[in-house]
Amino acid sequence: MSNASLLARRNAAVPRGIAHATSVYAARAENAEIWDVEGKRYVDFAGGIAVLNTGHRHPKVMAAVEEQLKLFTHTAFQVLAYEPYVELCERLNKLAPFKGEAKTALYTTGAEAVENAIKTARAYTGRGGVIAFTGGFHGRTTLTMALTGKVLPYKKKFGAMPADVFHVPFPIPHHGVTVEDSLKYLNFLFKADIDPERVAAIIIEPVQGEGGFYEAPTELLVALRKICDDHGILLIADEVQTGFARTGKMFGIEHSGVEPDMITIAKSLAGGFPLSGVIGKAEIMDGPEPGGLGGTYAGSPVACAAALAVLDVIRDEKLLERSNAMGAKIRARLEALQHRNDLLPIAAIRGPGAMIGFELVKHHGSVEPDADATKRVTSKALDLGLVLLSCGVYNNTIRILVPLTAEDKIVDEGMDLLEKALSIAA
Repeated sequence: MSNASLLARRNAAVPRGIAHATSVYAARAENAEIWDVEGKRYVDFAGGIAVLNTGHRHPKVMAAVEEQLKLFTHTAFQVLAYEPYVELCERLNKLAPFKGEAKTALYTTGAEAVENAIKTARAYTGRGGVIAFTGGFHGRTTLTMALTGKVLPYKKKFGAMPADVFHVPFPIPHHGVTVEDSLKYLNFLFKADIDPERVAAIIIEPVQGEGGFYEAPTELLVALRKICDDHGILLIADEVQTGFARTGKMFGIEHSGVEPDMITIAKSLAGGFPLSGVIGKAEIMDGPEPGGLGGTYAGSPVACAAALAVLDVIRDEKLLERSNAMGAKIRARLEALQHRNDLLPIAAIRGPGAMIGFELVKHHGSVEPDADATKRVTSKALDLGLVLLSCGVYNNTIRILVPLTAEDKIVDEGMDLLEKALSIAA
């Protein structure tokens, strides 16, 4: 079996609309290392797109899953409920980044969580409008595709988007958009397109994921909280990619001190098993009628068991502290590379905790995006044995999502390979 033979089979059996960042087919993985079907080893700086904060196949997660598999795999929570779902909701409610009573609903994917957060907001407020931000990514379902602030590839050829979804420019000062600009545009929106009294929710990622790892400024979040309070709008923090220790806090919004009304969660919640959820203020979460929420596989007992173990690992292995230490180390290494003339020019190193991004630019000291160079770097990195992802509205951001459980020697090895890729691709 080879990567090439599997790629040929894939091309014959799977639609082209499902794209691939690499042409590698995985055979096995442990913590922050992956081996492909040809036996080649890779350092994993992608983490399944921020799913593996606790690494591939963490022993505690695997043990919890094995125990649940001995009991049952599915009943549908709406038919025969089970304790792991309830226990997980109880623990998540205690972690909620806002004051007061909380409730949690569990789902399967991040998009499903976002969609149900919007449904809940609309049910509670009796309003229909939703405001999101350019560059934001919230999913690929019809509603979440509309919320996503990027046309290509997420909206191309898919027809008209649902009504009452609006976008405000996300502030990226080095690309010409300030917080003042964002708030000014929001005010224009309220005057020209939708009365704020018709808006159910404003949704924002504390750090944009697919949009380029840009952090939402505290100034913006504080202003949004006041606007929401003034007009009865709910503030939703999309924590699908930022949650569960990735940013050095349990949730990314905590860096700002701003309290949202709801947060959406998924990805690293269950250590590689499909699980998502919405944590919200109890009164808001009770807005929908009985039967209005749920799903056949929503809150799978196997995934709930995994998630309970993930929360234990984050606590017991002090992954919040580990995230901050790892992030500081990676940023310091990148800052040293930034001053090297023998490497491709990089700029705008950023990110809280271990959610690190940087940009490939045309010239040292410039901010002009270089998407072609970014493609070369990720390709060369893969050849060298490093799984590395790009992102961003200009397709020139490299993002680092190495598992927080990775040993220092593995992180160092990955950074060495990244440095080599920046040199070879120059």
